[in-house]
Amino acid sequence: MSSVRQFLEKKLKLKVNEKKSAVARVGKRKFLGFSFFFRKGEVLIRIAKRALQRLHERLSALTRRTRSGRLEEIIRQINEYLRGWMGYFRLADTPSVFEDVDRWLRRRLRQLLWKRWKRGTTRWRELVSLGVPRSLAALGATGSSPWHMAASPVVHTALSNSFWLAQGLCTLTEYYHHLMHIPRRTAGCGPACPVV
Repeated sequence: MSSVRQFLEKKLKLKVNEKKSAVARVGKRKFLGFSFFFRKGEVLIRIAKRALQRLHERLSALTRRTRSGRLEEIIRQINEYLRGWMGYFRLADTPSVFEDVDRWLRRRLRQLLWKRWKRGTTRWRELVSLGVPRSLAALGATGSSPWHMAASPVVHTALSNSFWLAQGLCTLTEYYHHLMHIPRRTAGCGPACPVV
């Protein structure tokens, strides 16, 4: 490390932060929110655990089930945050991570809406209005855990991916495909969903 520090400080005239600097294997170090891993002899980039944790914390705050405000405004704030976040982390070679976050985020939003419906009769009516058969709507109208109900088949069917697309919600996966010019495997964002 001392020889590297001398080269950086004397030759390149750079200041080395001793606390943040080290010589180590690629997979052992983090750098500006990224970490690295090997796959088939190639070094690839992934998002550091702490950066993912901060993403979840921010999205949790935006989608807390007790928050007020119109759904349109909540989705606008989410889209704005996701655009900026993906603009920075788009170099990560782990699109499956983005898909996992997207699934988790949609469940958070289903939880928020289900909680807002408050009463079983209101939940039943809303589910029916979203296309759930009357005979099945009761299965999604009762329950004590919003998080558990957000994953129930009835609520998941009513508040499906296409529902959130219609509300204008974009996903990390969509932003990633757009920024990296990757053909989308699923339906695109559509006119209601802004892309960068």
